[in-house]
Amino acid sequence: MEIDLEQIKALARALRRYDLSKIEIKNGEQCITLERAVGGGAAGAVPAVFPMATGGREAADGTTGAYDARPSLPPPPAGDDPNTVEVTSPLVGTFYRAPSPTAKSFVEVGSSVKKGQVLCIVEAMKLMNEIESDIDGTIAEILIENGKPVEFGEKLFKIKKNG
Repeated sequence: MEIDLEQIKALARALRRYDLSKIEIKNGEQCITLERAVGGGAAGAVPAVFPMATGGREAADGTTGAYDARPSLPPPPAGDDPNTVEVTSPLVGTFYRAPSPTAKSFVEVGSSVKKGQVLCIVEAMKLMNEIESDIDGTIAEILIENGKPVEFGEKLFKIKKNG
């Protein structure tokens, strides 16, 4: 199993941000678990399971990984501008800008977005996962073409914060 330090750092940030007690990455029979001690209210915390990047290939046991869409990863700051954040893919899949081939795109460059607004869909293992904005702002850049594959942590959008 290849270990990507940037993925592990992103998962550790997700542990803290969403007050999770455990994140588990599975690929066939291989598994990496990140756990942390969580104060008081974490008794009911549910672990989040993320996919391993398998490049579209199946593992020896026929699986391609697991994904639970509960938390999304926090957007890292974009480049030099502290008022711009990058939205990254929380999973491996196919990027779609609209809910269907004939529908209007969720957002365009220059679109104003609110926290929680759907920006795109990433399809993984026949499941359509809506990717939402974590901030209020304006779409500054769309970094992926519609219908293209994306990797875990790949940059999808740049959003300029309001204010």
